[in-house]
Amino acid sequence: MRYLPKSAADRLAMLQAIGARSIDELFATIPAEYRLEGDLQLPRALSEQEILAHFRAAAEQNANGYASFLGAGVYRHYRPVVIDAMVQRGEFLTSYTPYQAEITQGTLQAIFEFQTMICELTGMEIANASMYDGSTGAAEAVMMAVRVTGREHVLVAKTVHPEYREVMATYAQHQGLRKQLIGYGEDGRIDRAALEAAITDETACVLIQSPNFFGCIEDVAALAELAHAKGALLIVSIAEALSLGIVRPPTEADIVALEAQSFGVAPSYGGPYCGVIACKEKFLRQMPGRLAGATTDKNGQRGFVLTLSTREQHIRREKATSNICTNQALVALMACIYMTVYGKEGLRELAEQNLAKSQYAAQALSAAPGCSLLFGGAPRFNEFVLHSQETPEAMQARLLQQKMIGGLALNRWYPELGNATLWCATEMNTRAEIDAAAQALAQQEVRALVGA
Repeated sequence: MRYLPKSAADRLAMLQAIGARSIDELFATIPAEYRLEGDLQLPRALSEQEILAHFRAAAEQNANGYASFLGAGVYRHYRPVVIDAMVQRGEFLTSYTPYQAEITQGTLQAIFEFQTMICELTGMEIANASMYDGSTGAAEAVMMAVRVTGREHVLVAKTVHPEYREVMATYAQHQGLRKQLIGYGEDGRIDRAALEAAITDETACVLIQSPNFFGCIEDVAALAELAHAKGALLIVSIAEALSLGIVRPPTEADIVALEAQSFGVAPSYGGPYCGVIACKEKFLRQMPGRLAGATTDKNGQRGFVLTLSTREQHIRREKATSNICTNQALVALMACIYMTVYGKEGLRELAEQNLAKSQYAAQALSAAPGCSLLFGGAPRFNEFVLHSQETPEAMQARLLQQKMIGGLALNRWYPELGNATLWCATEMNTRAEIDAAAQALAQQEVRALVGA
């Protein structure tokens, strides 16, 4: 009965309870011209079997079977089926934010284990699990550095994800911060000379990304030395978490802002994702978000609690370290399961496969007539910048006709690079797909060169 409309007797009983004799009398206060007369023009009701058939037919209209070479902060990696099997259990999958530690030990344990693995990956001492995504994580890390140092001058590398920079600008617009953008050199990495000239005794932090937006790996140790010489903090943003499977962790950094989407979280049209902040323990009290810790109860049994929870619901708003007050535990659980399934050796092998795929793709695509690889002198991870004779828009249109999604056009954020596109190759891209893309690129570049 719970799925059926109320019966005539039920409706009559409710009308009598509120003192109305009919439905018309109930709605008498609504002017006649605004009342619906007659039935809605809707198709007839469908049975369950018919509904399923309808949606299967609709699904067949979707574009399937496309090879994608997009990255730029959202990465397509294989998701072990065990992830959905676990996170869809009723103990975890709930619309309610689990505050009460006494009834959410499983959630707290998952957060605790997630934090532990993030610390092992990043080389940091503590980590939280409550940022919305990598962009908010980077912005919150900057706000955190400002609180720690008491300074208001912030240096940001132009090679940080452009949308991360936009989010940070939104956060900082009423904070009185002085932001300065530092350009990049010929190798696609932050211009170290420009950074050294810009950093002062009033600089709170230097924000870089590694691998950066071009896929190039920054020299974190050297940049940390520059920042620390002036008493500033170094923040390293990591948009591609899988890089930590093979790239040396940024242990010289003071704060690491991480996007963990690569760890078992589907692209999902842009979210929800899993942002993290990890840092040195001495900055614990200024770290935003949640921190789960292990303890023992009065009987000596191990348990988990929210050790640090600087949320505006709990304390005075002016003392809060962040305006983020939700719980990303479910997506953090996805990442936790992913890291557990692959393990240390598995993550390294997967990272090596991504490195090999992107290297092969970079060589194959840049060999096309009229194409060249930009920033080839720097080490990189699974992304690279390709310059072409043809415009990115024309290139994309032709590739789409062959069921391929090419690289991201960079002229929106980096017009100085001309016809540059950002390409990504992960373990999901087969050698056949890469060869087909290279062949298609070669054909269209030949046409462009001859003026066809």
